[in-house]
Amino acid sequence: MRILSLVVLCAASAVAQLFPANAEGITMGHVHLNARDVNAVKAFYTDAMGGTVVKNGTIEMVAFPGVYILIRQADNPEPAGGSIVDHFGFTVKDMPGSLTKWKAMGLKIDPTQNPNEVYVWGPDGVKVEVYGIPEQPSPVQMNHIHYFTPDIPGIQAWYAKMFSATAGTRDCIACLPNKVPIQAGDMAGVSLSYGRGAATIVGTKGRALDHIGFEVKNLDAYVKKLEGLGAKLEAPVRQLPNSALKVAFLTDPWGTYIELTEGLAPAK
Repeated sequence: MRILSLVVLCAASAVAQLFPANAEGITMGHVHLNARDVNAVKAFYTDAMGGTVVKNGTIEMVAFPGVYILIRQADNPEPAGGSIVDHFGFTVKDMPGSLTKWKAMGLKIDPTQNPNEVYVWGPDGVKVEVYGIPEQPSPVQMNHIHYFTPDIPGIQAWYAKMFSATAGTRDCIACLPNKVPIQAGDMAGVSLSYGRGAATIVGTKGRALDHIGFEVKNLDAYVKKLEGLGAKLEAPVRQLPNSALKVAFLTDPWGTYIELTEGLAPAK
């Protein structure tokens, strides 16, 4: 029960923070965007989506229950669509009220056959899929990352091996009764959802949705584990200057750029 399990996880706290880590010490961490206009993107995720601006040292983020959105300036990023990661998704408590707000703001909204599911377009061609879940405790929270790949079994197995993403299907509360369940990998705080994509795909790095991030409790130890499993890190773990934040980067076999962090959340 992937969507329902996220509701349960969030019941203890409806504030904008990451979900508790799984047994491997991993949870969903962040989505990092490239933006022509950083302020416009920040306004989309705060004013339209309901996030809160927070800082970890000099790093500014938009916080939601279950994820941070990081934004950096880029001259001309390509849209996310067409890459291995097409979009990501939130759930909201008040779908009718959210739709009224988004329409009043003049946002581009793509409806689906289900009135409880829409795609809301942010700047630079990044779309956010949104479902309504009235029973969730927070107004908005992280739900899923949606990949499109020609190799669903392969990507499902890779994320299970590397990040203990439990292979299965994503329970789609917003889907119509006759819709086929989505193949997925269940992680703390997020469903990695795998859709059937074209034979030729491109990576995320440099696009408007540049990379995704997982927060890890003991990054040095986990990187050694990943290397033992055959993953190739782009560089050793490093600690950012004047910060307690550690980071490492790798790319999955289909081109998803992934950042691993330890200490991303703002100090309490």
